[in-house]
Amino acid sequence: MSNKLADKLKKLSNSPGVYFHKNSDDEIIYVGKAANLRNRAKQYFYKNQTDAKTLALVSEITDIDWIETESEIDALFLESEMVKRYMPRYNILLRDDKGSLYVRIGFRDEIPFVTTTRTPTDDNAEYFGPFYNGIAIKNALRLLRRAFPYFTKKADVNSKLLLQLGLIPDCKNIDKYKKDLRRLAQYLRGERLEIQKELEKEMSVASKNLEFEKAAELRNKLKNLNELRRQVIFGRTEFLDISKDEALVKLRDLLKLSAIPRRIEAYDISHISGSNSVASMVVATNGIADKREYRKFKISQSRNDDYMAMREVIVRRLKYLDKWGRPDLVIIDGGEGQLSVVADLLNAHKIPLIGRNKSGNHSGNNKVQIVIPNDGIYKKISLQSSDHVARLITRLNEEAHRFAINYHLNLRSKSQINSEFEEITGIGPVTRKKLIKAFGSMSGVKSATESEVAQIIGAAKAKIIKRNYN
Repeated sequence: MSNKLADKLKKLSNSPGVYFHKNSDDEIIYVGKAANLRNRAKQYFYKNQTDAKTLALVSEITDIDWIETESEIDALFLESEMVKRYMPRYNILLRDDKGSLYVRIGFRDEIPFVTTTRTPTDDNAEYFGPFYNGIAIKNALRLLRRAFPYFTKKADVNSKLLLQLGLIPDCKNIDKYKKDLRRLAQYLRGERLEIQKELEKEMSVASKNLEFEKAAELRNKLKNLNELRRQVIFGRTEFLDISKDEALVKLRDLLKLSAIPRRIEAYDISHISGSNSVASMVVATNGIADKREYRKFKISQSRNDDYMAMREVIVRRLKYLDKWGRPDLVIIDGGEGQLSVVADLLNAHKIPLIGRNKSGNHSGNNKVQIVIPNDGIYKKISLQSSDHVARLITRLNEEAHRFAINYHLNLRSKSQINSEFEEITGIGPVTRKKLIKAFGSMSGVKSATESEVAQIIGAAKAKIIKRNYN
């Protein structure tokens, strides 16, 4: 171990947080989370280490950086984002589960459930993640359930034991349950302080109105929240010191911004020959993907013109500056052409703009080219793909691309289903919508039994549907 690395290890605190192992090229080769940074980091250098993959990692470590967080679960959120950003090769070699895990809350379901999944879909539910340590996130959810009781499956609804343990709500009051679920979602987004203030205010009002049972219930919920804080917290923005995020600091310096860009928005367009043209807006808050702020746009006219589609999206976005918040930086997927059609719109509001020019990146050159407009002049800068800024821009650009493609494919699928249904006499748009919602796809409708279809649209129309496919 070098003297530099030994000195760094001595400076580590006993706080929870995220650590970054680096090699001699200053490349991040592993990202990890810890309940105790000092203890966890030192474990890698124990002499009795025998795991071959860990030994290979340790042999390359020449430096370590870290970010302290309020709790282990806060570190879990940050670790997830940093792994997605840097894709360190040893995280792939050393990960201890089969893949990423998301938390799903089905707010629009008749009885909402809280579950985990490896494959999120565009089903109007809200997803949180992904998380790369399935065991950690499941343990966190078990602790959160005591403060925010929820159902995980249909069998929970009639469980007297779970009700007595306080792990599920009284299903007779679905509206109250959904309110508690919204608070759970707030907690997952890092809004613990807001929830606490709301509960304290409600408890005070209940006491003044002599609603002592309600006040006691709210008091117990606050007590559970305080206990949770000592065990887990999903705070993503309350405690993170973004001055230690190298990508944000370097991005500020590179673009000569007056401050670190706290809110970054990235945009992309998706279509096939102009049909079902859509756009996506993804957001990073303090450098971390903020899915609650994502937006998708359906382009008003079907046309094979990405430039005009992008201009339309930015025009629509700027109408919501007060409601959605003001971006500190906008990233467009493209070069001079794409930037030139929106630069005047963003300049009018003094919002910085850059582009990621993929056409300037050739396979094998290991570069990421960004384009910076300045008074009509477009400056091109090539960054090493391992650079912190390049990693952040690429991560957001690819996330925008993924979000746009998913929305496009969803619209395309619905369009194909509607087209096929339109050939069936007696099946109108309302019926089509019900079938799509219930079965998801045309193959789902075809494979369903007549009685299953009848439960959704009635026996007469179900007979018409099945007659067309038998």
